[in-house]
Amino acid sequence: MNTQITQNPNTYQSDARFPQVPDDEIDLRELFSVIWQDKWLIIAITAVFAIGSVALALYLPNIYKSEALLAPAAEEQGGGLSALASQFGGLASLAGVNLGGKGGTDKTQLAIEVLKSRQFTGEFIQKHNILPSLMAAKKWDRDADKLIYDEDAYSEATNTWIREVKAPLKPEPSMQEAYKAFSKILAINTDKATGMVTLTVEHLSPTVAQQWLSWLIKDINKVMKERDVAEANRSSEFLNRQIALTNVADIKAILYKLVEEQAKTIMFAEVRDEYVFKTIDPALAPEEKAKPKRALICVLGTFLGGMLGVMLVLVRHFVRKEDNLLSNT
Repeated sequence: MNTQITQNPNTYQSDARFPQVPDDEIDLRELFSVIWQDKWLIIAITAVFAIGSVALALYLPNIYKSEALLAPAAEEQGGGLSALASQFGGLASLAGVNLGGKGGTDKTQLAIEVLKSRQFTGEFIQKHNILPSLMAAKKWDRDADKLIYDEDAYSEATNTWIREVKAPLKPEPSMQEAYKAFSKILAINTDKATGMVTLTVEHLSPTVAQQWLSWLIKDINKVMKERDVAEANRSSEFLNRQIALTNVADIKAILYKLVEEQAKTIMFAEVRDEYVFKTIDPALAPEEKAKPKRALICVLGTFLGGMLGVMLVLVRHFVRKEDNLLSNT
C-alpha cells in the first residue's frame, strides 16, 4: 500500500507571515566590551568616591565607648509579704488590704525603664550640668584631656548659648533636644539567660564617657532607693491609721506585720548603696576608639563608586542602543 503524505502549503505561508523572533539575551562579551571602552569613566567615578570616603573617614571624630556590667540586686523584701499573703490572705481581703503575693513588678526592669525615661534623663543632665558637653562638644584634646566646643553654638568663656536655630527651638537646647541626643549615646542591654545588664555610654572624650556612666549607675540606684523608701513611709503611715481604726485582733495582727515589713524595706534601702544594680565590672575610660571604622568606610565608599560607575556606563550604553533601534525603524 502506498501512503502519500501531503503537506499543507499554508504551513510555510504561516511561518513566512509570522517569523520567529529570537528571545533577548545578554551578551557578556558585549558587556565586557562596553565596560572596557569606558574604563576611564569608571575609574574616574571610583576615584571620586574613594577620595570622598577617605575625606569623610578623616573628618569624622573618634567616638569612645565606656561599658559597665551590672547584676540585679537580690530581692530580699518579697519573702515576708508572700508569707503574709498565704497566711492571712482572706482576712486581709476583708480588711481591704492587698498583700500582693505573686506577680510583683520586676524592680530591675522598672529601673531600666526609669533610666530611659525623659524625666530621669532631664534631671540627670541638669544635676551634673552636662548640657554643653552633650550638645556643643566638637572634639577632644587628648593631650589636655579637654573638650573643645563648637564656637558657633556655645561660648565657654561666657557660658552662654549662641547657636542660630529656627522657632520653636531656642539658642539653649531644651530638655527634649537633650533627651534625644542622650538617648543616642546610651545603650542598655539585658542578657535574658543570666539577667546581667550592660550599660554603655559613647562620647568624644573617654573620660567623659566613663564619668557619665558612673554617675548614671549611682543616680539610678539612688532614685530607686528613694522611691521605695518614700512608698514604704507612706504605707506605714496609712497602716498605722488603720490600726487605730480597727478593733479586730486578727486584722490588727496583719497590719502590724505589714508595718514590720515596711520597716524592713526602709532599713534594707538605707544600709545598701547598690540598691537595684550591683556593679560587677565598673566603667573604665577606654583607650581605643569604638568608631568610626575608617578602613571600612574607605573600602565601602570605593566599592560603591565602582558599582555606580559600571551601572552608569551600562545604562548609558543600552539607552543609546535602544535609541538607535527606534531611529532605524
